Amino acid sequence: MIEEVEIQDTAEEKEKAASKPSGKEDAAQSQSTEPGRTQPNRKERSFIEEYEQTVALIKTGFPSVLGMEIPIFQWRAQLEKLIEQIQGYRILGFTPRMPDKHDYVYHQAVLCALTSYMLARWMDIPQKNWIQVALAGLLHDIGKVKVPPAILHKPEPLTADEKMEMNNHTTYGYQILKNATALQEGVLLAALQHHERIDGSGYPFKLTGEKLHVYSKIVAVADIFHAMTLDRRYRGATSPYLVLEQLQQDSFGRLDPAIVRLLIQHTTQLSLGTRVKLSNRRMGEIVYADAHQPTRPIVSSNGEIINLIQNRNLFIMEVL
Repeated sequence: MIEEVEIQDTAEEKEKAASKPSGKEDAAQSQSTEPGRTQPNRKERSFIEEYEQTVALIKTGFPSVLGMEIPIFQWRAQLEKLIEQIQGYRILGFTPRMPDKHDYVYHQAVLCALTSYMLARWMDIPQKNWIQVALAGLLHDIGKVKVPPAILHKPEPLTADEKMEMNNHTTYGYQILKNATALQEGVLLAALQHHERIDGSGYPFKLTGEKLHVYSKIVAVADIFHAMTLDRRYRGATSPYLVLEQLQQDSFGRLDPAIVRLLIQHTTQLSLGTRVKLSNRRMGEIVYADAHQPTRPIVSSNGEIINLIQNRNLFIMEVL
């Protein structure tokens, strides 16, 4: 079972983390210089540019919220500019350039905003509220600005007291946002409830599913997905396809299964011929996908047919 966002690292993931590009290399969907990798197209380049501007704005703005009025309108305007370029965003294929791992919280915020927005579009949420769901994703961890950096960035396991203080970021976030303007109640509740679980096993109040706001349920899924797929100081990034499988297998009863199902359904609709890298580092292309197990298609690699449903030890590391 997934315990918050922790998952056992594999040797492949550690090797991948060790081979990440430095901050001096150009930003791209991932390592664009790798053989066989497709260069970012115009839409993706436009998205990357707006994405990095959004992260820079949030990195400057988040630490200032304790001493000044939250600039919601400024953040919303930049978020709307980013969403205008969302056609260049591939949830499973975008790897942000993050030379400073301390910037994880800002990348996590922006990625959760984008994925929450996409989930809202795929659900029966009125279009007028999509931007509010995106803001819920953007602001869900804002309470971490009150958590001491020594705890927030500690590479070793937290002590019981430290974990309690870290968990307080949910109530801190609600307190920070409750006086902000132009935010729906669901945005505030997402900050408070995104670590609650359907079965009542979460925190801070151990609420069950019927008591959780839909924005909180959306952000909870996006939060876990990106927490596991982003590279962090104490844990390498996990394959997004493996994360989807873990969510599907282990999180029912804890997360909203309909939202998890939507995420898997819409992100794994890869066309035949899509080039991928497998966990054994082999490149190949998808030749068949089973609608019932979309994360495990049949891949052709150098003339060899690899059935990922049968080869459970292999999985897709990334789309090229």
